Amino acid sequence: MNKIVKIALVVVGVIGAVLWFMLPSRAMSEADPAMAAQNGAMNAMFWITYILLAVAVIASLGFALVSLFSNPASLKKTLFIVGGFLIAAAIAYVLADGTDVSIPEMASKGIETSETTIKRIGMGLNLFFILTIVAVGAMLWGGVRKTIIKK
Repeated sequence: MNKIVKIALVVVGVIGAVLWFMLPSRAMSEADPAMAAQNGAMNAMFWITYILLAVAVIASLGFALVSLFSNPASLKKTLFIVGGFLIAAAIAYVLADGTDVSIPEMASKGIETSETTIKRIGMGLNLFFILTIVAVGAMLWGGVRKTIIKK
């Protein structure tokens, strides 16, 4: 299996190198960017990127889920963490009041918004602050605990 992956990576690398040399010249890109963007080599490079990204995402999710479900203790811990995140998101939503940004001011800039959208933005900011406080608290707790409990 390892040899197959190595061979596939070499093949993808060679294809990428060939496509690199088939890209349009800088002069063409500056003269007609739309035409350069429609170049077949560039589109092929984008497709290779999408395929490799999909493979990486599927592999990482697959390995993570297999290891998660193979150990009941880690599954329980993960469920507690997800539950804590959902509680933090609910608290952040309740704390958001929907008046963080002026709706007419946003409309004057050409951005159509509603109070619901602004409330969601406020929730995102509040959630960021809550999670930052939790992360800093966890680091401080770990540092203090290490200092107090010396082996």
